[in-house]
Amino acid sequence: MVRKIIHLDLDAFFCAVEALRDPSLQGKPFAVGGRPEHRGVIASCSYPARVFGVHSAMPTARALQLCPELIVVPGNHHEYSTYSHRVIAHLHNLTDLIEQISIDEAFIDVSDLRAPAESIAAELQATIMREVRLPSSLGVASNKLVAKIANNVGKKSSRGGIPPMAIKVVQPGGEAAFLAPLPVDELWGVGPKTAAELQALGITTIGDLARLPEADLAARFGKHGHDLVRRARGIDDRPVTSDHEVKSISNETTFAQDIADEAELKRTLCRLAESVGRRLRRAALAGATVRIKLRWSDFTTLTRQVTLPALTDRDDDIYRAAQQLLDDHRPAGKPVRLIGVGVSSLAPPREQLHLWDTTNQKRQRLQLALDEVRDRFGRQAIQRAIEVSRDPSDQEL
Repeated sequence: MVRKIIHLDLDAFFCAVEALRDPSLQGKPFAVGGRPEHRGVIASCSYPARVFGVHSAMPTARALQLCPELIVVPGNHHEYSTYSHRVIAHLHNLTDLIEQISIDEAFIDVSDLRAPAESIAAELQATIMREVRLPSSLGVASNKLVAKIANNVGKKSSRGGIPPMAIKVVQPGGEAAFLAPLPVDELWGVGPKTAAELQALGITTIGDLARLPEADLAARFGKHGHDLVRRARGIDDRPVTSDHEVKSISNETTFAQDIADEAELKRTLCRLAESVGRRLRRAALAGATVRIKLRWSDFTTLTRQVTLPALTDRDDDIYRAAQQLLDDHRPAGKPVRLIGVGVSSLAPPREQLHLWDTTNQKRQRLQLALDEVRDRFGRQAIQRAIEVSRDPSDQEL
């Protein structure tokens, strides 16, 4: 299965938060950093300030020389942490395969989600802007290396003193061609010293590096040479890894138009329950609490949950609980803007089998067989009855 990896980077994060705290800063050249009299440096600068050549890690005194009207504000790391947690919470609405690499940057593996990665990225960018009011840029590719570089390229293509809000997509199979014309120092592992050595060999682009025999680079750089060639060819097998303990697994979707049709809502609920169940099984987890999330046309959001009598990782258990919550808490005919399903109270699955009770074993084998078929042939290879029925009363899974 081709992976779908998104690299998220919040645009001028510290400054974006400061502009929310003090709207008078909007559109002005300003920076977060230390005072020049204390030999301070710039931690982050607004896009209008960047037009003057101001950048992060620059001494504040130098920044003020380049832009005398630059407003310098002190940092507030408690606020930045709060906003960062809010953004990460939205990522967890998509998947728990999240690798946060800094306060404003993360990788997200959305391979299990049905929608195209480009659509997921666009919806995520819009959600973060709407719900947290922060601009972000995203790179999309089949691996972490190319997704990160794609984001860098997308952000650099923006001009004009405003947040780039870029989305750069590299299609599977196009990794090497995308990287080839880029300067060699765009590649991970190529610092100033390595770049100088490569340039002495006539290597100025990533494509130049990719064309070199791997043995030649290994002879000069050792194992690092092998790694450089693989990266230059767009090869990166590293997984997206999360260090935090998973407390819940959820999926949600925002409709292009508000949906009032009950059958369509339940078909969507079924797909979301299936996605959550699959992620639980892949993580070797089961949960006892099922919840749904509903957002109405006026953006009012409702969450409701129910605790099951036993842990489960099965799609049908999750769907039935979510469907009952939908029936109990959605007024008849009320249009829905967003719908989500989640499972919490997680633990390793444990099955209590009775001597003559083979029902649970059969259901478990059936669930595993469904997973195997879909891994090989795609999700559409087998669909549940509710997904093809137009009758909202047909709830058989």
